[in-house]
Amino acid sequence: MSSQPGNPAAGERRADVVFSGPTRVLGVDPGSETTGYGVVESDGRSFKLIEYAGIRAPARFSFAERLLIITQKLEEVIERLRPRVCAVEETFYAVNVKSALKLGHVRGAVLVAAARAGLEIAEYSPLEIKSALVGYGRAEKHQVQEMVRLILGLKEPPAPLDASDALAAAICYINTAATRRRMGMKG
Repeated sequence: MSSQPGNPAAGERRADVVFSGPTRVLGVDPGSETTGYGVVESDGRSFKLIEYAGIRAPARFSFAERLLIITQKLEEVIERLRPRVCAVEETFYAVNVKSALKLGHVRGAVLVAAARAGLEIAEYSPLEIKSALVGYGRAEKHQVQEMVRLILGLKEPPAPLDASDALAAAICYINTAATRRRMGMKG
């Protein structure tokens, strides 16, 4: 299997690359009913909202068909908006095993779409995302939503909550990467 530029072969790790100018990040909050996504661009100091939405596939579709819709939509977003990084929220809670498995499948679809496009992938727990935005890992969803609104200079909080959480994941990546750069850390 050969590797194309910007598209690493299976098992191959991307080298740390220093990019000049703004970095565009796709944040994703996987969900079996609604998968939120948001694209943010930043130079590490200021943030620019590019786009956000929730992906909802009709309930009448089979779960496999809904996964396909999520994957196709994310691939379209990646192709159109050209992010460099995909920041994905990790699954932390499920009401039951069946729900946890479905969330795992959605996360897998998201990770495959990002990897297929050759994006750098960063995964964060909800605790890490909340800490990066609010300064408190146990913050409520509306507090995170309000911080996203303030950071991005929006008049209204982004909705649905899944999209707001996705934007929070993208902002978390940007804040974490900026901190690592200032401290001279890698990874």
